Amino acid sequence: MELIFATNNIHKLTEAKNILGEKLKILSLEEMNFFEEIPEDYLTLEENARQKSKIIYERFKINCFSDDTGLEVESLNNEPGVFSARYAGENKNSLDNIKKLLENLENKKSRKAQFRTIIALIFNNEEYLFEGIIKGKIAKEIKGMNGFGYDSVFIPENFNHTFAELSDSQKNTISHRALALEQLFLFLNKK
Repeated sequence: MELIFATNNIHKLTEAKNILGEKLKILSLEEMNFFEEIPEDYLTLEENARQKSKIIYERFKINCFSDDTGLEVESLNNEPGVFSARYAGENKNSLDNIKKLLENLENKKSRKAQFRTIIALIFNNEEYLFEGIIKGKIAKEIKGMNGFGYDSVFIPENFNHTFAELSDSQKNTISHRALALEQLFLFLNKK
């Protein structure tokens, strides 16, 4: 079975392909010769994910999915949330985002956080949503070289290391995206 992954984020695409392996054939937007920026102008992860899938499905009429992911920090009223990629500005610079997050947490006692991924699937013209959540906390400093985004400051529950200190295979068995993709795969496996 083939599905288009409606993302221009090469890190997400690689991660999804690594998580799903040979279970599904994931087509990239590049393989579809689609190089436009897909808007993310809604205020919820669900709406953004749905928007991206609809745009690609309407263009190609091929089953597709997209995701929107947010880091939600309890003591910051779940910021950066839907604005995670552009927390420090529209240039979507991960290091600037992390610096702003750590500054905003300087005087906070609680560092509890969670990553939340919403996957929107359009399959045979029907829409389905899947959610993956991993709880954890925000480290006081950047640690690790793997991953992307906020991985270098997010410590998942029951671990002493950030996502960026874990191997890709370790992260890809416990991450928010892995949990949502597993639900997607189980759903498609029944079709």
